Amino acid sequence: MKKFILALILITLAQSAFALDVVYPKSKTVTINANSTFFIGSSDPKKKLTINGQPVEIHPSGGFAYVVPLSVGGNNFNIKSGNEQLNFTITRPEIRPQNSTASTQNFKEYDNMRYAVIKNENTPLRSTPVNDGINRISHLQKNIPVIIDGEQGNFYRVILGSNKTGWIDKSNINLAENGSSLAELKGYDYIDTNEFYIFVFHLNQMTPYELVENDPFLIKIFNIADQPENTYIMKLPLAKSPKPAKINGYSARFSGTDLIVKVRKPILVDNSKPLRGLKIAIDAGHGGNEIGAIGCLRDNEKDLNLDFAKHLEQELKKRGAEVFMTRTTDTTISLRDRVEKANDENSFIFISLHGNALPDGQDPNKISGSSIYYYYPQAKPLADSILTKMISELGMNNDKVHQRSFAVVRNTNALSILIEIGYLINPSDNAKMRNKDFQKATAKAISDGIESYLTN
Repeated sequence: MKKFILALILITLAQSAFALDVVYPKSKTVTINANSTFFIGSSDPKKKLTINGQPVEIHPSGGFAYVVPLSVGGNNFNIKSGNEQLNFTITRPEIRPQNSTASTQNFKEYDNMRYAVIKNENTPLRSTPVNDGINRISHLQKNIPVIIDGEQGNFYRVILGSNKTGWIDKSNINLAENGSSLAELKGYDYIDTNEFYIFVFHLNQMTPYELVENDPFLIKIFNIADQPENTYIMKLPLAKSPKPAKINGYSARFSGTDLIVKVRKPILVDNSKPLRGLKIAIDAGHGGNEIGAIGCLRDNEKDLNLDFAKHLEQELKKRGAEVFMTRTTDTTISLRDRVEKANDENSFIFISLHGNALPDGQDPNKISGSSIYYYYPQAKPLADSILTKMISELGMNNDKVHQRSFAVVRNTNALSILIEIGYLINPSDNAKMRNKDFQKATAKAISDGIESYLTN
């Protein structure tokens, strides 16, 4: 494997002459509020490179990354490579003491319950009054009525049955003069299709709900009359198997006052060709006016993402998968449109491809490798399987599987993951990621990881 990676690097060394190029910081005069930053760029490996007289290691590809400490005030840096030199001034703002008298935001409980309706489509219902993190209970449609009993900061507290509450940002709420405290569940219909278990719950009005990825998999419909704790709970079906049951995608949405819940059935896998007929959406991250990260060698992330996506498309199709690309050219596409396009194609798996970067204060020479992000637990086994193959087949550092609240992985219709193939601001990773053979090998490793997930 080491010989393979070395060969990739040597191919990248076809360039023989380099001009000194600093990619980051993006301006020669900049303000950075951190105790350190880094210079990212490229230079001729045959020439000595220094920053303020200190030697800087240059990767054989020409890329370099060098960390510098920042003092409060102005910091001047001189970068030299042969006869070339560049000067930068980086200002670190003075650290101002926090106002100790600032009051914390306390919960204000109302004397009486108030009625409201959801103002915006796909509004997050959260478990805590924070617009960040792994705290989403569900996403609610416009015009769903809610009951609120208090507020904290920018959030209203929402009643969910008789023993649970949630939080909704005030910007997503319209207060109403009146409403109904409880909804009525009149019954449900069950529809069995080739791909889905479908449940249609007949209600007299819309109301908040939650799908819970536990064992068993549950639907909870809140604020229902004549139910224990005013919450209707149903166990949703998963295949009975000696192996742990897999959740392979689901959705819930109101049509009128009917709540329609769809749970994807387990798929039948042909071990000789596991991907045959499988619908997979590939999302090349960024695009158009969204460049993404910029590599040491000035590669735009959006372009490399598309290169990787096209190789993955070819590899998956070769194995029999039905592949849908969210973009095939350098175009700008919103995060919501990427997910909606994949769902319109009824994709079983959604994979968003990216290149990674780091904020100021960290060292891009010490952090490298491949990582995969997911939000809902149903996608973690797929992420684990793919990353295992990427590490073993590509020789990349294991930057681990992480749970994060990224927009494209909050899609439950498909098993949704985001792959950070490598760090574009790490010279070694950047050299690999721009190499066509490495791109093809990455496509193979991801495809192998999907097959391993399906057959184990």
